[in-house]
Formats: sequence, structure tokens, C-alpha cells
Amino acid sequence: MKFSDFLFPESQNADGDFAVIDQALQEAELCEQLGYDAVWLAEHHFDGGCAYVDPVVFASAIAARTQRIKIGFAVAQMALQHPIRFAEQIALVDNISHGRILVGVGRGTAYNFYEFRGYGIDPSEAQGRLLEVEEILTRCWLGENFAYSGKFWQVQLPELRPQVYQKPHPPLIRACSGMESTLEMARQGRPFLMNLQSDQTTQERLDGFRQTMADSGYDDQTIVRTVEESWAWRNVVVAETDAAAESLGVPAFLSMRAYLADNRRRLNTPEEQAAQAAAMGGAARDSVDLGLIFGSPETVRERLEAVERTGIGGLIIHFRLGSMSWEATENSLRLFAEQVAPQFISTAIA
Repeated sequence: MKFSDFLFPESQNADGDFAVIDQALQEAELCEQLGYDAVWLAEHHFDGGCAYVDPVVFASAIAARTQRIKIGFAVAQMALQHPIRFAEQIALVDNISHGRILVGVGRGTAYNFYEFRGYGIDPSEAQGRLLEVEEILTRCWLGENFAYSGKFWQVQLPELRPQVYQKPHPPLIRACSGMESTLEMARQGRPFLMNLQSDQTTQERLDGFRQTMADSGYDDQTIVRTVEESWAWRNVVVAETDAAAESLGVPAFLSMRAYLADNRRRLNTPEEQAAQAAAMGGAARDSVDLGLIFGSPETVRERLEAVERTGIGGLIIHFRLGSMSWEATENSLRLFAEQVAPQFISTAIA
């Protein structure tokens, strides 16, 4: 099981954006020093929930400051991207990083309707736009004289330059929010990114994923490799003692969820809020019990053993939750790398 850091820094006040962005760059550099496998970047707009906003631009800064660590998106919102511009940007960052980019893609946020409005996009088009952009990306990365005509995009170009560094192209991994979308990736033989879920739900989805791949004719070796290339999200806070981790992590987690909910109350219309409420009931992401792992290194190791048993290839770990200070985050990252990850040494941090 691989371990990575989800760089998803919140900035509640515009005056604090610079400091948070600068600290996120420091966090990426620290993760490389500590041996994490990857850092993952989010994309959210207009609300301070993700201070650096643009994962592609931020990936280029990280690529220039690091040498080894992989840089992934969890996720880039395809409904908000021009596919050719995005393809060019990825090709450039793939070259800058010497092939360290993992292209995690999704339809766009399901609940921040104001992000779609800011870009002039109808949210009902998000899934269709995702499917078209995925096809355009893979085809224009692979060949010359590319043309595409779809519902949303009509493009034609002689050749994409620069070409991608990774061949045939960087890994393209789709985020899946439910079982059916997860099983669709299994039928296609593609790895997936799983949003924040309980260990039980994680196990159920992976069991279904493996079985569907087998039913679709994939051999055992391919199934194992595809699961190893899939990732799941967890929020983790490590401190010297369970009590210290609880006093730090639980308020930060609750503050983070409250800030996100307040943004949606302020920025979504009443109709959008009603649609959001109907879709979000009982989400693990809002539960301390299901959505947060905290404790001493020993306690966190024990909790992660259950995750490892699911067989997931890697964890996208959100360490800096909400208003947590950089100092507390750095301590958590170091304790995890030095006292938690070595217990999973056969497949984790080298």
C-alpha cells in the first residue's frame, strides 16, 4: 500500500492566501524528503476551500521544486477545462517533471454549483463533458492529425506539441463517487480514485470491482495490477498521543466541514441547496467516526491495517485539515512517515 499526501489547503481569508499557498509548496517538498510516493492536488474555485485553485499551474511549481515524488490530481474538473489546452498543459508539466504526472479526472464538483456558474457551465452537462474530454485527451496524446466532433467539443489540430513524456501517455484515472461508476471503470479495465468512504464501503467497492473485472474477461494479473494502481482518500491526523491527536484533529475536521457547508449555504441558490441536501445524506465525509483517522502512531497503524486488508493500492491522505497550523501538519507528516509507514514497508514508502 502506497502513501501519499493530499495537498488540499483551506484559506478562509483572502489575506491569508499567500501564506497558505507558500506552505503548501513547502509541504510538497517535505513529502519528497520524507519519502511519500505522491502528492495530490485538488481543484476548487471562488471559496478558499483550495487556496491554490488551479492544480495544473500548481503542479508545475511542485515539479520544478522536486525530483522524485509523483504529482497527481484528485481531481482536475473536466467540465471546467478546454480539452486541448488541458492536453497541452499536461504534456508540458509531464516534460518538466520527467514523467511524474498522474492525471486524476472527474466530472466536477457535485455540490459547489457556484463553480459551474462562475465558468458559465451548466452542471447537467458535467458528465457528458467529462466523457468527451477523456476521449480527446487520450487520442490527441497518441497521434497526429487529430480531429474530434462531439456534442460539446469540435476540435482539429495537426499535432500536439510538446508530446507527453510518459508513453503512451500519463496515467488517466477517473474519480468514482458511487458503486456504479466504480464498476464502469472495472468493465473498462481502468484504475479509479475513490472518494472518502468507510472501510466497509471501501471493501465492498473493491470486491465488486475485482469481480466485475473478472466477469469482463480480465485475467488475475491484470486485476491485481489495476487495483494496485487505484487509490482511496483518508483524512489522518497523527500526534504523540491519542489525546493530543484528538484535541488537534477533531476540531480541525469539524471546522473544515463547517466551512465547506457555509460556503454552499452562502454561494449556492436555494434550489441548488435543496438538490445538494437530497444527494448528500449520510456521507462518510461528514462523520468523525467514519471520515477521520486520528491518534498516536500506534493507533493510526492499527486503523490502517483494516484499510490495507481491502487491497487498495494507495492512500491519498489529507493531513492538513481546515485550520490546522503548518507546524501541526508538519509534525503529523513526520510521525506518519517515520513511525506509521515503515510498518507497511513491503509496498509503501521506500
